[in-house]
Amino acid sequence: MSAPVGTYPLHHESSGVVRTSAARLFAHLDDHARLSSHMSKSSWMMAGGRMDIDVDEGHGQRVGSRIRIAGSVLGISVAVDETVTERDPPRRKVWETTGVPRLLVIGPYRMGFEITPTDDAARLRVFIDYSMPAGSLSRRLGHLFAGVYAKWCTARMVGDAAKSFAHN
Repeated sequence: MSAPVGTYPLHHESSGVVRTSAARLFAHLDDHARLSSHMSKSSWMMAGGRMDIDVDEGHGQRVGSRIRIAGSVLGISVAVDETVTERDPPRRKVWETTGVPRLLVIGPYRMGFEITPTDDAARLRVFIDYSMPAGSLSRRLGHLFAGVYAKWCTARMVGDAAKSFAHN
């Protein structure tokens, strides 16, 4: 079961300017595979592991759409199920874990992005509200690495979006 709304004690966010319109940026980020591409590639933050992203027939682009992310990190199977809880194009999208996530450094979370149009671009804010994982080893790892992971994840989403539109 996921944590009730408003019970996530930890928060991190990253923001930046993306050189495109709010509508184009929202359409780009509304593709969950594109938004979470930083997890589908092996990296030092993923400890050499990678995750596969599967979406339901709603493609993660409707309220109620389901998203499953699964893979391995350090040879350990990890998985999380998410549900889109808010979607207000071209301004905001939020998704939240369902069930008990099998992750190493964070527990249940709510994550999303907000887009604010500017004169010639869009300001993107990506946020995560989260809890520590339940297992004793994961909780210890969470105390060491959850903040670093949250910062990396949100910053990568903002940076990847900015790079996607850098040459437009």
